[in-house]
Amino acid sequence: MESLARLRPLSFSIPSNHPLRSHKIQHKIRFPVFCSSIPSHSINAEDTAVKTQYKPGVLDELLLSFFRKKMVEEVGWDSKKPGYDGLMEVVNRLMIKCQSNSETERAAVRILRSLFPSFLPELFQMLISPIGRGEIAAVMVARVTALSCQWLMGPCTINSVDLPNGSSWRSGVFVERCKYLEESKCLGVCINTCKLPTQTFFKDYMGVPLTMEPNFSDYSCQFNFGVHPPPSTEDKALQEPCLQICPNANRRRELRESAGSMQCPKV
Repeated sequence: MESLARLRPLSFSIPSNHPLRSHKIQHKIRFPVFCSSIPSHSINAEDTAVKTQYKPGVLDELLLSFFRKKMVEEVGWDSKKPGYDGLMEVVNRLMIKCQSNSETERAAVRILRSLFPSFLPELFQMLISPIGRGEIAAVMVARVTALSCQWLMGPCTINSVDLPNGSSWRSGVFVERCKYLEESKCLGVCINTCKLPTQTFFKDYMGVPLTMEPNFSDYSCQFNFGVHPPPSTEDKALQEPCLQICPNANRRRELRESAGSMQCPKV
């Protein structure tokens, strides 16, 4: 396992004849994600009792506060709870506020865009992403993600990604046990506020394809920068039924006989 502390900065040069092109952003149509009360995996008490062990530092607290501030601006509401617990309440309010999955995804993309100066993603897309068939950009964003997002996801490491053409890049990020998924306990929150909008943001605004592969059994997640996501109809994560530990699924089971509906309240 490679130590992040030993990573060296990348050096590269931009060809003098490199074309600067403007990019039109096209919003993609997504299939809605539905949750059923049938568990996709057997999650026992030991699994749910294990918590990701990560001690946030001062920088982590600053990043959490900044991210929460931007999310509150989008939602128009803030929780009274401090720290990560309060952040998750704001996330749930975002899910309630939005009328559809596509609206939730667009809101989450706006939040991601607000985290950066407006000119930075466009410059990155025009100047960095085309170099070396996209390898430089993919490796860069993977390392930045691993170094700067552990406060949100927990411990993560850099690994290799196999591309469809048979080559391999060090552009993967493996999240050992995603705190965001573990704390939300909801597949819909993971898909609609994290996976789909993050893939959209990196591809449309940074020029870096990304496929995220969350594992709803052990809460791990694999980021594959440089790999285009599969069609919605073939994305296994979008076909998963609701988690057994999901509080909404538990409530739905209690109301099933009287309501007669299996659809997730968050959809």
